[in-house]
Parts: sequence; structure tokens; C-alpha cells
Amino acid sequence: MHEHFIDIPGRATGTIHRLTWFSFGDGNDGPHVYVQGGLHADEGPGMLAARLLIDRLIEEDRAGSIRGRLTIVPAANPLAFGQFLHGDQQGRFDHYDGRNFNRDYPDLAAKAVSLVADILDDDPQANVARIRQALLEALETTVPSAPSDRLRHALMRLALAADIVVDLHCDGEAEVHLYTQPGSLKRVLPLAALTRCRAVLVADVSGGEPFDEALTRPWSVIAGTFADKPIPQGCASCTLELRGRGDVDRKVAADDAAALVEYLRHVGVLAGEPTIPALCCEPTPLAGSEALVAPVSGLLSYSVPLGHFIDAGEIVAEITDPVTGALHPVRARTSGVFYARPATRIAEIDKRLGKIAGIHPFRNGPLLSP
Repeated sequence: MHEHFIDIPGRATGTIHRLTWFSFGDGNDGPHVYVQGGLHADEGPGMLAARLLIDRLIEEDRAGSIRGRLTIVPAANPLAFGQFLHGDQQGRFDHYDGRNFNRDYPDLAAKAVSLVADILDDDPQANVARIRQALLEALETTVPSAPSDRLRHALMRLALAADIVVDLHCDGEAEVHLYTQPGSLKRVLPLAALTRCRAVLVADVSGGEPFDEALTRPWSVIAGTFADKPIPQGCASCTLELRGRGDVDRKVAADDAAALVEYLRHVGVLAGEPTIPALCCEPTPLAGSEALVAPVSGLLSYSVPLGHFIDAGEIVAEITDPVTGALHPVRARTSGVFYARPATRIAEIDKRLGKIAGIHPFRNGPLLSP
């Protein structure tokens, strides 16, 4: 194991934010897998799982079980790790400009297309190496200045070299669920099975250039541009949501780390033959996921638990006006698993109250929450 540091200058004179990452193996004997936690720095479950994964990998390294390369970033956002407001950590949005730390990653597709236009041939593996190098070169043509963009740049530089990328997050309160793209789905479904995901949400483009899509979408664009050349999907990525913000528990995180270890065995970066359980759900389109919204303000209570299968028209929550006592039911418009909801119980108008994984696409435009 090797420990590495990247120092990111802050906005103020004399301030530095240090990004720490760990590497295992050399990448010449097998695949390269990248795992990060804490891109949203107020989401602790993924950071704890990533840290315990490092501990497990130290044991695997001592046993000589590593067959490829692993890059683990346990706390991927040192900028937001120190953002607090009145005692509460604020890790999702940059306090300076309000941008979501998991949005606005550079779109490298067009530049990479121009770089590989004259060098692709009929060797698929050679094409993967050429495209990966082109993506790294395309990234280096971007010139970040803001600390948050320097962080985006640093994380992408680390992850672009990987064959598989797992970005660990969580929701307010949630069942384990996963976001991915069609080109990545086959390779990440075993991870969904091992972590017992209750929803697997699939979209080619979800909007906003989140981290995982910024890594995989250029491969789809390049393959579509040069359809006469054999171009495998060189990077499969996903965002794995490990329950809710309050679910920071060493035993649960140890189970998550164990599931990640088995997945690493499955993809061949660790020695051994894992047993992959059956999926707990079938993949559904992200465009079919209903985001319930509060039509009125008031006190929020839920009529059904997380993990419940909702029928269209069923009451999911009730909002009570604390002054008048008026009760407003909130009904689902689609059927599916109720997989996530906020951690707070006071609703303002248009507050997102929960997510239901429906099977029929009905939404267009940006599909992720802000």
C-alpha cells in the first residue's frame, strides 16, 4: 500500500486543502478499480466503508491477493469537510458559489474524439489504451482555477485511469440503491447484488455532468463517432448510495466493505472466487423514478416505510398544518419501490419528499436532484 497526497490551494492566502488517496498493486497484472467516498462531505457511510475497505485491502496485500491496481479515496472532498454552518456540516454545495460538488465535471468527449480520430485501428485493447490516454490529455487542456474545480480535476485525473469506478454516497434516509449508465450496467449489477440494492436506476444522461457520467459518457460518444472501429466501454462507473446520513455504523460499514471486497474478487482485481447472490431488484429507468414533492408546507409524516412497494395512487406521506390542523395526503403517481426520503420532517412547498423506482419512463430533462 502507498499513501499519496494532492494539495489544492484554497481561496484565501496561505490556505491549502489536502486530498489523500491510497493505492494498491501496480495495474500491470489485472484491472484497475477506483473507489471514493465523501464527495459530498456530509455523507459519512461511504467514507467509513471506504476506510474499512482500505483496512481489508491491507490484509489482502499482505496475503499476496492483489491481481491488479486499486485506488481508494476515503474522503474525496477536503474543501467541504471543513464547511460548517451553526454547528452543522454543509458538504453538498460549495459555500462560495453554491455549486453541487457532484456536478459540473468537464465534458472531455469532443476533445478526445479529435485526439483519436487518426489513430484508432482494429485492435480493441489498443484502442482502449489510446482513448484513455486521449481522455487524460483532454483533461490536461482544461485549466481549473477555483478550488472546487481543481478538486474535480484532481479526482478525474485519478479515476480516468480506472476500468471500474465506484462513487460512494448516501441519501437523507434510504435503502441501498445505485445509479449507473446502460454501458456500465452489466459490470456493476454484481455489486448491486452484493450490497442488496433495492433500486438500480439507469440513465444514459442524467444531467448536470456528475462525476460517474463524466468518466463513462466519453466512451459512448467515441464509440458512436467511430462505429466502424472496435471500441469497448473502457470505463464502467456507478454511484452507490449506502442508505442515509444517520447510518454511520462500523458493523454496517464493515459489511459494506466486505461486499466491496467480494466485488473486487468478482472483477478479478483480488484473488478468489466470490459467490454472487441474486439481485433484490430489477434495474429501472431513472426517468421512471418519481420524485414526490410537497404541494403545501407543514409537518411531515410517512404512511409507509422505506423499501415498501408503492401502488400508484397510494398515500405515501401526510402533511399537517400545525396552525389549522389541516391534513394533506401525498399520493404516488407511479408504482415501484419507495427507496429514499429526506431526513427532516418539516416540509416547505416543493420540498422533495421521497423517491419511487417506477418501471415506466415519464420524465425528461435533468433527472437528478440539485
